[in-house]
Amino acid sequence: MYDHILLPTDGSDHSTAAARQALGLAETFDATVHGLYVVDTGTNWLTVSKLDVEESLREVSEVAGDRALTAFEDLAAGYDAPIRTEVREGSVDEAILGYAADHDVDLVVMGTHGRDSVARRVVGSVAERVVRSATVPVMTVSASATE
Repeated sequence: MYDHILLPTDGSDHSTAAARQALGLAETFDATVHGLYVVDTGTNWLTVSKLDVEESLREVSEVAGDRALTAFEDLAAGYDAPIRTEVREGSVDEAILGYAADHDVDLVVMGTHGRDSVARRVVGSVAERVVRSATVPVMTVSASATE
């Protein structure tokens, strides 16, 4: 049923809960889990005018991405499922959808931060945009799902 499962991660508790779901499904279906961290350089990113500030923000994001993917790799060591990891740059939802298309992903499993409706209207929801635009099923998982 599933050969390639995409796990977009930001290292949060919600992403960890989603990783557990993705890895469990991968064991069941003998699928590969693709861990993806996106360095957000899209239009929703903070607009900065000084190159050195922009580079510092990118470096901080890259370190956060390395940590998130290392945490995913550590978690995956407890499962019998192959994994791949990658870091991409761009608008987060577009990078997720692009990766899914590039790697013939069958399912996206992602954490959702569960923002209230006011916050979601103000900042938007990556998960919501992925759900609306994806051509494959998307499973959203909150941190409380595995408690």
